Amino acid sequence: MTYREIEENIQTLEKAFEKDFANANTTQDLESLRIFYLGRKSTIHDIFGVLENIPPEHRRNVGKRLNDFKKYVQTTLAKRKNVLSSKGESKSFFDTTLPGNQPRFGRYHPITLVLRQIKSSFLRMGFTVAQGPEVESEYYNFEALNIPKGHPVRDMQDTFFVDEGNVLRTHTSPVQVRVMEKQSPPVRVISPGRCYRHDTPDSTHSPIFHQVEGLAVDEGVTFAELKGVILAFARDMFGSDMKIRFRPSFFPFTEPSAEYDFSCLICRGKGCKVCKGTGWIEISGAGMVNPEVFKYVDYDSEKYTGYAFGMGVERLAMLFYEVNDIRFFYENDVRFLQQF
Repeated sequence: MTYREIEENIQTLEKAFEKDFANANTTQDLESLRIFYLGRKSTIHDIFGVLENIPPEHRRNVGKRLNDFKKYVQTTLAKRKNVLSSKGESKSFFDTTLPGNQPRFGRYHPITLVLRQIKSSFLRMGFTVAQGPEVESEYYNFEALNIPKGHPVRDMQDTFFVDEGNVLRTHTSPVQVRVMEKQSPPVRVISPGRCYRHDTPDSTHSPIFHQVEGLAVDEGVTFAELKGVILAFARDMFGSDMKIRFRPSFFPFTEPSAEYDFSCLICRGKGCKVCKGTGWIEISGAGMVNPEVFKYVDYDSEKYTGYAFGMGVERLAMLFYEVNDIRFFYENDVRFLQQF
C-alpha cells in the first residue's frame, strides 16, 4: 500500500465515521462502531501493519495521523456513551431476578394415545395394520360388503354423500375388502381410521369418529377364536378384571352377527349416564364373514372362513381415561387436553 493510498483510506475512514456516529443512538450502536473502527480486524489495524513499508519521511506523519484518528474515535464514542448512560438508556429492561416462565410442551391427543395402544395390542396378536381412503366409493363402502342399493343404511340420513358414487366412509370395513382383493388367505389385519355418519352429537355419539376394524380369514377360523381375540384385547387394554358380553345382532357383511359390550369402568357396573344405567358400554359389532362378501374378492367360502369385528376408539378412550362425554375429545379445551 503506497503513502498516497494510505492518505486516501484515512480520509475515507474519517468521513465514514462521522456519518456512522451521527446515526448511533444506543450503546449497542456505539459498541458496534468501536469494533468496526478499532477492532483487531479494522482498517486502522491493517494500516498500522503496513506502516513499515512506506518511506521513512512519510511514516511519522501517517503514524501521527492514525493515532490522532484512533484517539478521536475512542474519545467521541466514550462521551456519547456517558450521555446515553446518564439518561438510563444502557440499563437493562429485563429483570434477571424474576423467575423464568415454564415452557409449554405439546402432547399427543388422547385419541392418538389410545389408537397407539390398540395397534400395539393387536400387533402382538399377529395382526398387521392397513390404511384406506376416507372418501370411498359406494362399491367398497356398501356393495362389496353385501349392502345392496336400497338398503336403509345408504339413505341420506345416515351417510355423507360427496358426489354420485362416492361417500365419506361410514366405517373402515372397506379397507378389509381392498386387502382381500390383493392378498390371498391367511389374512389377519386391522384397519384404523376416521369415519363419518349423520349422528346427532351427545355424550356417546359424534358425526366424526375413529374406528378400528379387524379381519381374520383362514382355514378353520371359528366364532370361538373371535371371542377369544376380543377378550384378550379387552384385558390387555383394561386389565384382567374386564368383562365382555356378546348379544345377537344382524349385519349384512357377517353371519352370524353379534354386538359386544365391555363392562363400564366409569361406574364399575353400578350404572351411569354413559352406560345408560346398564353397567355395560356398547363397543361395536362382530361376526363371521358372510360368504357373500367372499364372492366379491374371489375367496373360496367352502375352504375359508373368517371373522370381522369393529370398535369405536372414542368409546374405548372414554373407558380408558374415565371420561363421561365424547364431546370433550373434540372441543380442544386446553385444560382437558393437558391432563394426558
